[in-house]
Amino acid sequence: MHIESVAIIVDEYDAAIEFFVDALGFELVEDRPSLTNDGRSKRWVVVRPPGAATGVVLAQADGARQSAGVGDQTRGRVGFFLRVDDFDQAYRRMIARGVRFTTEPRVESYGTCAVFIDIAGNSWDLLGA
Repeated sequence: MHIESVAIIVDEYDAAIEFFVDALGFELVEDRPSLTNDGRSKRWVVVRPPGAATGVVLAQADGARQSAGVGDQTRGRVGFFLRVDDFDQAYRRMIARGVRFTTEPRVESYGTCAVFIDIAGNSWDLLGA
């Protein structure tokens, strides 16, 4: 048993793909036409870190309720955790690509970490050794 994917509600597919692929270094696994449960057109978009098994479904907000949740899926808490092999290299690459960090890197018992904000406004921990 494993978690195959998690969804992040985003405002727009292409901007979210660009952020996750270009800024974070994820791979675009799927981007294909699909349908909502009631038959309307949408896209099925999945990204994931290279070599990872779990993907992130980039789900474009559909309606007022979902739009209200963009960037607030975890109600202001860090809700996503990206572990990297080389913290310093990943941090520098992300800064160079415009990723906004809300904390400076710090050393904790579980490794070096810093909080960044994704394209939708959600908080993530960047974690490394």
